[in-house]
Amino acid sequence: MKRAVFTLATGLLMLPLAARAAAVGAYPERPIRLIISSSPGTGADYFGRIVAVALTDLYKQQVVADNRTGAGGLIAMQTLAGANPDGYTLGTASSSMMVVPLLYAKQPYNPATDFSPIALLALIPSVVMMSSAVPAKTVQELIAYAKPRPGQLNFASVGSGTAAHLSAEIFAKAAGIKAVHVPFKNVGDAWTEIFAGRVHFVVFVAPAVTPMMREPRVRALAVTTKARTSGFPDLPTVVEAGLPDAVVETPFGIAAPARTPRPIINKLHADIVTILKRPETAERFARQGGVPAVDTTPDSFATLIKSEYELYRKLLPEIGIKPQ
Repeated sequence: MKRAVFTLATGLLMLPLAARAAAVGAYPERPIRLIISSSPGTGADYFGRIVAVALTDLYKQQVVADNRTGAGGLIAMQTLAGANPDGYTLGTASSSMMVVPLLYAKQPYNPATDFSPIALLALIPSVVMMSSAVPAKTVQELIAYAKPRPGQLNFASVGSGTAAHLSAEIFAKAAGIKAVHVPFKNVGDAWTEIFAGRVHFVVFVAPAVTPMMREPRVRALAVTTKARTSGFPDLPTVVEAGLPDAVVETPFGIAAPARTPRPIINKLHADIVTILKRPETAERFARQGGVPAVDTTPDSFATLIKSEYELYRKLLPEIGIKPQ
């Protein structure tokens, strides 16, 4: 009798595990939404869509890219954090995910606890580009032009706390220049203003500047890496320009809401790693100055998120950014 009761109890305990395994085995059974935290033409959009298309082909279920712009990525991150943790809502995760909460006195979410990291896709450099209306052809010439004009030059971003904002602030601090931040809702509006000469420079992630490299109304000055990249082999680095403190590489990855079942996280991770190992993925990343991530486990990505959060928690006060 005792053995029968034990067997029944064990069977009942195993039922939820069996149901979960069956659910994961069938996953995905319907379309998946991938929330992209910025507008088309940005790094998050470019790399997010590469993954969305590849997963659609792999799963035979549509992975729908959903650009949720606004507040420097806050709207997208809050939407992701509040979504049902069932594997059918995913989101891009970049430096803005770690930074945005630091811009508010009352943090809208916790990047370390409100998400389930899935995979780091790549670390992507930014490019310092300036309007051709500014009489400078090198980083040092830009510095020489800007220093006697404190506050007269400005730079564009796609929102406070975004990679474009912070990379430019880091560059300005390293260069010892004072420039005014001008946030835009999307990257297209920023380019319109820099073409017109009303915005003087930008420090945009590589995917946002690649289409503009031959545009005569802008001029690429440097890439924010220690060594030259395969995507921009002729472009000097900020280190070569004498600004080692301006080195910035923006992480891009994929995350889910916290409490998403670990078997689903593991499946998504394994499938994204398969995509990252494909030669065509490496080729597409290289066009934008990036290399697919190698150490891309959920745990290593979680560690990176925490370290980036701590980095910017210390850096923001140093560059004069205070929570509101």
